[in-house]
Parts: sequence; structure tokens; C-alpha cells
Amino acid sequence: MTYSQYKTHFKKKLLSTYSDAESSRLFDVFAQHLTGWNSIEIRNARNEDVTENIEEKLNSFLSELKTGKPYQQILGETEFYGLKFFVDEHVLIPRPETEELLELAIGRIKVSGFNKKDLKILDIGTGSGIIPIVLKKHFPDAEISAIDFSENALKTAQRNADFHQVEINFIHQDYLKANVTGVYDVIISNPPYIGIEEEGEIADSVKEFEPKMALFSPTSNALIFYEKIAEDCKNHLAESGLVFLEINQKLGKETLELFTNVLSEAELIKDLSGNERIVWGRK
Repeated sequence: MTYSQYKTHFKKKLLSTYSDAESSRLFDVFAQHLTGWNSIEIRNARNEDVTENIEEKLNSFLSELKTGKPYQQILGETEFYGLKFFVDEHVLIPRPETEELLELAIGRIKVSGFNKKDLKILDIGTGSGIIPIVLKKHFPDAEISAIDFSENALKTAQRNADFHQVEINFIHQDYLKANVTGVYDVIISNPPYIGIEEEGEIADSVKEFEPKMALFSPTSNALIFYEKIAEDCKNHLAESGLVFLEINQKLGKETLELFTNVLSEAELIKDLSGNERIVWGRK
């Protein structure tokens, strides 16, 4: 079977789950992963025969895709902010909205006037460690700490930090029950912010394969993490310190209100899709 013939077979098998364009893109992703070829080389090889070894692996990937499992988990890796990160069932798959959060944070930090060598950053709910690792790449002299309640998530985060050869102080902690120590120039977080009542709106491919504790608020109060972060800003955010938060688009104004009395400046920002997705502020 040639690559062109297998691609047709691949797309037919995924008709009930993915659009033609999506399944075509997925085939290219897996084929590139297995062959080491780029997209042009894959296209040029369309009339070449698929080796038995690669066909066997493609069949395995196809079986997993049909269950709804995200392709990033099947591969065990994904790209985020131009970097490779390992992902598994213990961590959220990074979303473009978090790239927007980081782009904003990096830009604001650069013009903040903080002494870069003394810059202290805290990431709350780090998951796979994407946020602190990207920040460390841009601010290599910063001292960065990252909290998560999941020991398995922290193992993945440490693996990513080791891969990128950066030093992050990962902390195993139940943030909602713990007392924060120290004072930070930057507090950043993409915490669980989906309300329990919204679970029915979330795709099965997300609910069934990504950790619910990283998606859903642990109580009926979807703002519980933001309430604690706002309280912690009073004593643990430096003067003129910055806060960057990814938020539930349905609770933008409510989230912003938590910080208007704590910070001298607070702003609600829409993402590229027009959703109220980020709150940032300065003490």
C-alpha cells in the first residue's frame, strides 16, 4: 500500500470522528513522526510503499484515535510556544489560549522595570510545566516556583524541565489548603476554572482523557482558585508586582472584580477568538 492509498484508508476509518481536513492533518502528523520527514517530503513520497513496520504503527495510532484519544497523548508530546513538551494522561494538553497568556506576560514583564536577576515568579497549577519553562527560557536569571497538587503531573513537569535544561522549583502542594510563603514579583496561573455544572458542555475527548482535577473546579464555586489568588496577592505579591490569569470566559467580570480592590490596576482581556479569557493586573 502506498502512502496515498493508506491516507485514503486512514481518513475513511475516521469519518465518524473527524472531518476530512482534520483526518488528513492527523495522518500527516503521524507519518512525519514515524518517518522523520517534513510535510513536503511526505507529499513527495505519496506513491512510495509504506513499510510493514510503519503500517503496523499507523494502524495502532488509528485504533487509538478511533477511541477519541487526543493525538498528542498518543504521540506523548506536543508543540507549545514553539517548543516540544511531553504530555500524558496526567496533564492537560496545552491550548493556544495559554500561549496568549504567556505572550502577554512576557511582554509586560519585559517593560516592568524589575531587576531581571532578582525576578521571582510563582506559577499556580503548573500541570506539564509549560508556563514556568517558557518563562525561564525568556528570563533565565529568574527564580521560578511552580505548584501542583498532582504528583504525577509534577513528574511530567520535571521531565519537561530536564529536557529543556532549565531549573524550576516544583512544589507538591494543595494550593487551596496551603499557605503561600515568600513574596513574588509575578504570580501567574491557569487553574481549574470550569464549573461542575458545565461538565455537560465539555467534549468527551477532553473529559475522558484529560485529568478532571485540572479542568474542573473542585467545588461548586468556579472562582475558588481566583479568590485565594486574590487574597494571596495582598501579602505575597511585591509592590508593583504583576498577576496574569487564564480564566473562564463566562466569568470574566466576576473574576476581574476579585482583583480590582487588591490591585491598583486590573484589566480583562479578550483572546484572539473574542472570548474574555485573561485577567492581568499590577499591584
